Order: sequence, then C-alpha cells, then structure tokens
Amino acid sequence: MAFLKLSTSRKCSQLLLQESLRNDLYTRLVRSLTTTNGSGELQQQQQQRRNNSVAATAASTVDNKPKWDTLDTSFANPEATFKSKTTWEIFRAYIVYQLCSSNYLVENNMQLMKICKMVFGEKLFTLMMKMTFYGHFVAGEDQYRIVPTLKRLRSFGVKPILDYSVEEDITQEEAEKREVESSMSEVEKMDQSAAQKEDSVSAEKIGGSLPQYHVDKQFADRRYKVQSARTYFYLNEATCERNMEVFQNCLDAVAGATYGTGITAIKLTALGRPQLLLQLSEVIMRARTLASEIMGGKGNVIGQQLTLEELDKRLFEAGIKDTKKFLEKVTKDSQGVIHLFPWSGLLNENSELSDTFRVPCLKEGRMVRLLSQLSKKEEEMFRNMVHRLNTLVQTATDLDVRIMIDAEQTYFQPAISRLTLELMQKYNTEKAVVFNTYQCYLKDTLNEVKTDLNQAKRQKFYFGAKL
Repeated sequence: MAFLKLSTSRKCSQLLLQESLRNDLYTRLVRSLTTTNGSGELQQQQQQRRNNSVAATAASTVDNKPKWDTLDTSFANPEATFKSKTTWEIFRAYIVYQLCSSNYLVENNMQLMKICKMVFGEKLFTLMMKMTFYGHFVAGEDQYRIVPTLKRLRSFGVKPILDYSVEEDITQEEAEKREVESSMSEVEKMDQSAAQKEDSVSAEKIGGSLPQYHVDKQFADRRYKVQSARTYFYLNEATCERNMEVFQNCLDAVAGATYGTGITAIKLTALGRPQLLLQLSEVIMRARTLASEIMGGKGNVIGQQLTLEELDKRLFEAGIKDTKKFLEKVTKDSQGVIHLFPWSGLLNENSELSDTFRVPCLKEGRMVRLLSQLSKKEEEMFRNMVHRLNTLVQTATDLDVRIMIDAEQTYFQPAISRLTLELMQKYNTEKAVVFNTYQCYLKDTLNEVKTDLNQAKRQKFYFGAKL
C-alpha cells in the first residue's frame, strides 16, 4: 500500500491535533444546524456560490495557472487547516486519533487485529479497517487506487510523499535471529588475531571502542516500541532485489499520479545487509575523531580553509611519509580541503571498500586501514547495495520524480546520511532529486545541517532535506 506520511506521532502534537479536530467538527455541526433552520439563507448561499463559480470560470479563461490559497503555518485556524476534509473525514480522524492515544491498543495492535479478523471474517474486517485506520492513513492499495486521493490533495496545493508501508509479518525471535546474523561480518566470526592485517588498527587505538555500532541481541528487534515506521530485516540479496523493484514501482506511481511533483520515500536497510551500514557508520565516526586530531580539535575540516600544502606539512611533522596516494584522493576546492577522506568513492561500484579508507594516524605515525577487513562476499554485497541505490536514483531522475532517503536508527544514520549526501553530489546537479532526512531531536543535527549545506555550496549541487 502507498502510505501518506504524517508528522504527528509525538504525544504533544497528537493532543493539539485532537483539539483542533474537535474545534473544526464543532464548527461544522453548528453551521449545519444554522443552515437547516434558515432555508432563505441557504438559497442565498447557493446563489452566491453560483456567482462565485461563474466568476471563477471567467477568470480561468484569462489565466489558466492554478492559484493556491495562502498557507496557514500557524495552525491556529481549524477551518483553514481542515478545509480539504469532509465532515465525515474530520469525525473519522478524531475517532482514529482517540484510539491511537491508547497505549494498550498501540502495543497490542497486531494481536487485536488477528482476533477481530477471526471474529468478523475477512470481508467485514477489511471493510472496518478501510472505514477507519486504513481510510485515514492509507492513500490506496495500488498505483491506480491512489490517484483520486492524490488529485484531491493536489487541488488544495498539497504534494504527497508516497511510502510503501507493507512489512513482513515475522516473530520477535525470527527478527532477532535475522538481525544478529546479518549484523555480524564474516571476519568477526573468525579469530580476530588472524583476521587483522599488519597495517590495521583496532577500535581502541582509533577513536576508542564504539559499542553502539555492534549488534546486541537485546535490541535486535528494531520494531520494539516503534509503531510509526516500517522495518526491514535482511534475509538475502534476492529479497533486496525485490525491494528495489517495489521502490521502482512506487516511483512509477508517483510519476503517473502527481505529474512529477511528488516524492517517494525509501529505506536503505531494505537494499542491503545492515552489517555494512553498521561498519560504515563506525568508520565515519572514527574518521571524525582522526580529522579532529589532525585539525587540533578545532572542529570540521570543511570550515577551517585548510590547504593541501598545510595538510601535507602537518602529516610530515607527525612522521607520516607515505601520504602521496592519500593526498591525491583528498576532496578539495579553491577554498581548501572539504573532506580528508574520499567519500565519493562509496558510490563507485568498482572500488574496494576496504582499500578506500587508508588514512593517516597521528598516534601510530603511519597510514592505517580504518575499516576492518571485509570478505570478498561482503565487498560484493556492498557493491550490490550501491548498485541498487544508483539504479533507484537514476530511475527517479529519468521519471522526473524526487526520492527521499528515510532516516533510521541512530546507529545506521551516519552511513545513511553520508551515502545520501554523495548521491546528492552525483545527481542533484540541475535540481534537487535526492532528499536527506534530518532527525531534529538529536543534538548534533544543527551542526550536521550546517556542514552539509556548506558542502553543497562548495561543491555546487542542490541540497534537498526533510526536517
């Protein structure tokens, strides 16, 4: 199903929404009673609407461009906020949000749905869901049934974000098993002393141990107490290929139903093995620690206007001599160094991920491999994930549709944001095709947005974001 995302999952927002729904519903009921008591007024209102319709038709012959009403960003006027909704839809929304405010219903929704399905039968249960929760949250069951909803929203100047919301129904035990198995590299399962090469450095030596990027069975089921977002668990590469095809169908649906103005949301965990995102996230955080050491603790490299000559001098003074290949890959412009590490190589389907991150370590005084060793199979899995990403964004570009990379768990997010930004640099050259998602409840989000905006300005690509 295509799912129209709402941004009202927080309790405070939900209470405000319920209050606004009550006010608008009350206003509509009062207006309905007043209209019933005064038939003369009703005739006058109908005549006025006819006059307005004639005037609007005459005006449209002069200017065919659609004119949207001014958007009320204060949300203080319930009539303006819910003018696109019928009275039945307002009443249904109020009931649905009242039910969603019950912790018992939210935490036991799957069990309750199964019981209702057994009691009422398949057809009656489906009808009940379409009249309540599905009717409120879901645009349609396929790319054809979503068209009327999208057209109606478009008539009010609302552009949709289409989100494929189907999840695989698996048990908690199965989810934990899949997550643990897919989040551990083959090298981790071997003897660490035999797996490490001479020029690799342990986590304790570079950036300290980062346990948040290692799997723990206790938290392996990412669906736990998360009711507002779908979750993908890795099974095999064939499943990832099927997920890519589903996302491509969503892009086709957006292109056909929104005339190129809509957005499709995707999740990276549906396109590859989570272990690869975990390792990449850990590499990024260690890289930031190394960059801070090289910069003397002065913050991000991009804001320091560090020249390549100054960087070479600092590395030479630290006793690091074999830096020629590293310096050749440093991302820079006329203002100085943008990145110390070749992040753009992440999207190169022919590059070896393990060899991409050979970096200078001031403590060791030599070049080291930042990423732990990957097997040939894992290297191939990463290239497959990058290929799927490139395929989806290229499809969006060809269809003139925008694509938004959803935010996920914080231990995946450094890798997801980095890959998304590199996709922006590659595809957002003429307009914003790729959009990133920033989680504003995190402390570092403001600095992340500023840094990414600076990079977009320096490297001359369009910056797309959802906050």
